[in-house]
Amino acid sequence: MIQFRVWKSEQQYGGFESRGHAGYAQEGWDIVCAAVSALVINAVNSIEAFTEDAFETERAVDGGYLKLRFNGNPGERAALLMDSLVLGIESIQAEYGDEYITLAFEEV
Repeated sequence: MIQFRVWKSEQQYGGFESRGHAGYAQEGWDIVCAAVSALVINAVNSIEAFTEDAFETERAVDGGYLKLRFNGNPGERAALLMDSLVLGIESIQAEYGDEYITLAFEEV
């Protein structure tokens, strides 16, 4: 199961963490893992390319883990990109269920 955690206080994002594998299908055929990976990697790349916000990332070499933490409060563009990421994760969770992906928000 993928555990997706978002750190947020009121309207400010602190970052996110994606941990685990969905287990929807065998490796290489798991569309839930592929969808989450695409969203997460695109979010990190977009925040880096389209904003001036500083952040740090951690990731596992073999996949299955990525964490992004903002250094300070992100701007409007980064917040919009985070909103888009969360919307995508919520859509995957609604389609495939809590058996494969959970989404949790933590107050920062």
